[in-house]
Amino acid sequence: MKGFLDKLIKLPLWYHLVFAVVLSGVLLICTLKWLEVYTRHNEAIIVPDVKGLKVDKAAEFFRSSGLNYTVMDSVFSKEAAPGAIVEINPTAGSKVKEGRTIYVTVNALTSQMGAIPEVADLSVRQAYALLRAGGFENVETEYVDGEYKDLALRVEQFGRTLTANEMVPLNATLTLVVSNGNTEPFDEDSTALDIVEMDSIPAQPVESEEENWF
Repeated sequence: MKGFLDKLIKLPLWYHLVFAVVLSGVLLICTLKWLEVYTRHNEAIIVPDVKGLKVDKAAEFFRSSGLNYTVMDSVFSKEAAPGAIVEINPTAGSKVKEGRTIYVTVNALTSQMGAIPEVADLSVRQAYALLRAGGFENVETEYVDGEYKDLALRVEQFGRTLTANEMVPLNATLTLVVSNGNTEPFDEDSTALDIVEMDSIPAQPVESEEENWF
């Protein structure tokens, strides 16, 4: 070994340069090979498309693919079944390493709730916009007799008046009751004195000043 080193030292300078380049190349190739094995280069797993499946069913696909999963969030969507997966990250078809955790978003089992805003005495446009801003998408408008035109009166569900701040499912169908500007007609058969005609008041005779002296 010592003799080999002595001979190596006595070689011309360019031999040393060539040897250094070759040695560096060998080390670089060995390092890349080691990294390739360590990171399992080109050994990727395709993320399965489990959107629309229940979590317990999708778990079977994840396990068979060597992947893990965790429920990251829940949302409410009318387009998906309750408890079904609506989003996955990374997306379906992506290439990931074995053991990668897939984050899933599921559809809530029940609709999200929202508070009914105070709409009385607002215009119909303001009241409708306030309901929509609160997350209520199914809002119908019903006009009833009332003194002021296009004045919001109340919010109803199935004929029941909802109070302000009452919690209601956001997917519920609500009825915004609005005044049409027409007052209720007078009921001639009613005995209540709700409306008094000026002509119905009997005229009282006015005494003259001369008669008041006595």
